[in-house]
Amino acid sequence: MSEKNKLSLSVQYPDARLETLITRPKVRRWVKAALFAPAEFTIRFVDAEEGRSLNRDYREKDYATNVLTFAYNEGEELGDDEPTRADIILCTDVLEKEAQEQKKGVEEHTAHLIVHGVLHAQGYDHMDDEEASEMEGLETEILAKLGITDPYKE
Repeated sequence: MSEKNKLSLSVQYPDARLETLITRPKVRRWVKAALFAPAEFTIRFVDAEEGRSLNRDYREKDYATNVLTFAYNEGEELGDDEPTRADIILCTDVLEKEAQEQKKGVEEHTAHLIVHGVLHAQGYDHMDDEEASEMEGLETEILAKLGITDPYKE
């Protein structure tokens, strides 16, 4: 395993149904595809109530969102072998609704949101058009390598 893909990963599911659809090996593959450095991540799937609570408490936005990334060493200079540490929270109610509205598979949409969260954990953002363009380009490239179509294509 290359150092850039060195990964310690915990995946937490709210129920067995989701764990059957979005398996740990799939989650690991999606995370590793977006890694540029060693990492220690927890991927946690939550319901709308918990997603809303986390978004309200940490971002002061009173609604459930699809993905939240808590990057614990954001802005720090990391040594070559020092891992990026983050919790990535996915709200299953929101991501399933979005997948249906966008006529995408739940698995593909989940992969996209995980890649998105992993990029956030590594310092990427989309606060302005230039950042958004760079991040969306990376997401599209990574997802293509995973055999997933461009999520931004209309």
